[in-house]
Amino acid sequence: MTRQNVGQLDDFKALADSYGAQLRLTRLRPSGRGADVWDELHPTAAQQRQLYDWLVAHGEGVLTGDSFFHLSAYGQALPGLNLCGAGRVVCLIDPVGDVYACPFAIHDAFKAGSVRDPGGFTSVWRSSALFAELRQPQSGGACASCGQYDSCRGGCMAAKFFTGLPMDGPDPECVQGYGEAALSRVSGDPPRPSDDHSHRTSRRVVPVTIGRRRPDRVCDENPVAAWRPETAGATH
Repeated sequence: MTRQNVGQLDDFKALADSYGAQLRLTRLRPSGRGADVWDELHPTAAQQRQLYDWLVAHGEGVLTGDSFFHLSAYGQALPGLNLCGAGRVVCLIDPVGDVYACPFAIHDAFKAGSVRDPGGFTSVWRSSALFAELRQPQSGGACASCGQYDSCRGGCMAAKFFTGLPMDGPDPECVQGYGEAALSRVSGDPPRPSDDHSHRTSRRVVPVTIGRRRPDRVCDENPVAAWRPETAGATH
């Protein structure tokens, strides 16, 4: 979800329903390519509230995984995991077998091991020191005095890490406003996601460029631009 498409939530839901599919929304995090656009694209405070109200209204009909548990500080817990699943129920294995605690935290600080090491993935999942630490009860840190800590659990560790906030600090999109205040005190450049996850047998760089030619169809820029309920069966 970005500040450009929060207003399209009903359209996305209707489009999914027209195909008998279930809509899944995820949070824009400042990791990967999102690190370059997070400042300008992450939803505003008003849009966060709009998103929360919409998710409450649609309940189990929309999947979110662990994307929006920071919004639970508004009051009512959202359907879904409602806590950070990193190292608990999710992890990521990159193309060369390195295991990271979270798909959105691709950085050496969150590398738990490799499936190519003795014992393979089973050993990493069961015995990694990083995973053991993440599975321990977490202290509230700077958020301990906040009455909503039990609801949001301090927010997303990847969002905090890649915006330069401490792991025991508030989520950068804290709905109580603490994240915005904490961001104003961050000095220096935040950590950058690790870029290279390929085998080391070649150093050839394949450039990726985006042309300036106008798209052939409106839906190449906006996936619901040409969709209307009355034309749901048509091909665009």
